[in-house]
Amino acid sequence: MANLDYTQEQEFQLAPSTEGERGDIERVRPLPRISVHAFCETDGVMRTLERCAQDRRMARVHTRINNGGVLAAANMYGSSSTPNLLILETSRNADSLMADLGQLAEVCDPDTRVVVIGHVNDVTLYRDLIRNGISEYMVAPVSMADVIGVISSIFVDPDAEPLGKVISFVGAKGGVGSSTLAHNCAWSISELFDSETILADLDLPFGTANLDFNNDPAQGIAEAVFSPDRLDEVFLDRLLAKCSEHLSMLAAPSMLDRNYDFAGDAFLPILDIVQRNAPVTVLDVPHLWNDWTRKVLSASDEIVITATPDLANLRNTKNLFDTLAKLRPNDTPPLLVLNQVGVAKRPEIGVDIFCEPLGVEPCAIIPFDAQLFGDASNSGLMIAEANAKSPVAESLSQLAHIVTGRAEVKKRRKSGLGGLMGLLGRK
Repeated sequence: MANLDYTQEQEFQLAPSTEGERGDIERVRPLPRISVHAFCETDGVMRTLERCAQDRRMARVHTRINNGGVLAAANMYGSSSTPNLLILETSRNADSLMADLGQLAEVCDPDTRVVVIGHVNDVTLYRDLIRNGISEYMVAPVSMADVIGVISSIFVDPDAEPLGKVISFVGAKGGVGSSTLAHNCAWSISELFDSETILADLDLPFGTANLDFNNDPAQGIAEAVFSPDRLDEVFLDRLLAKCSEHLSMLAAPSMLDRNYDFAGDAFLPILDIVQRNAPVTVLDVPHLWNDWTRKVLSASDEIVITATPDLANLRNTKNLFDTLAKLRPNDTPPLLVLNQVGVAKRPEIGVDIFCEPLGVEPCAIIPFDAQLFGDASNSGLMIAEANAKSPVAESLSQLAHIVTGRAEVKKRRKSGLGGLMGLLGRK
């Protein structure tokens, strides 16, 4: 934050940064994978933000710079999701600014941070903005050190809670399609919300993320888990393979040239690093039950259990729900996805009967569609790329909203497969 002008109470000072403060940029750590959108009213602030976007410390930041002020932002996000951080320049007076921010608040996602760059050196305005949830107020002109320093203070504070949300997908039984759903959900999150997302394939011997994305990098998660002493943000960046504009992958080697026996805490350092470097991390957890899978699931923010509607899956799902409730007593229960529903001539347990002993509603019911899933897999495409208008693609889109907290599971109608989920939030 720029220094604040001392008032009669000698509390605050708002002023542009000094030359000495510009040197502070050298001590700023690289910023994590976040999305930053800026709205500028003057050429000076726009040029500064353009220089920031080119700085090496923001190499992983997805930056978009627009003309306009707070109202331009409110108009834009009326039909799209807001980024991790909004930087808004304004020349409005205090009353007008607060009214404009009120309009923006109506369309702003709750986890979006907001920084305001104003042209008024006003301590009262500063206090009002902070009291109303603004992360920082800066007075123009601002320098690169000011801007990057403020972003760093918001997202790289070592004492702050980890930035990213970890979502683990695990199958109640082998072959239920948990990996496919994990990969498609990670892709949907990155595409729908322009959110920087990391997909980590934890099935080192048999992982399929590299096949599903038609991307076979030379390095991946094996190097991270077998070299914990080297693990930091720079090393992680080298191991990530780019799948799309906002999606990166820690691929599994998918080779049997060594044993993959891990200690219980083996993957926890990786989780800590990815949480501090991306807003969303999706873990493809193999169908195993040992010390490390138990600890990975216990450390996850959200767990999605994929099952097919048969007796073995029901038993295993019930065991997972009961065990995870003991491991995570203060967290919400896992989410349930019923997959491969409606296989011809296969006896199935009804959805209501399956869910009744679990005490949950399924957050998605995915119909069996061998042609669609087979074509997508063989082509290295996601379901929405293969057929964006299919019911499966819509279900995966809704699942992405739910696991990221943008929607909630709505009580399912008891008849048919219609009305599988309701979204209590805007897309």
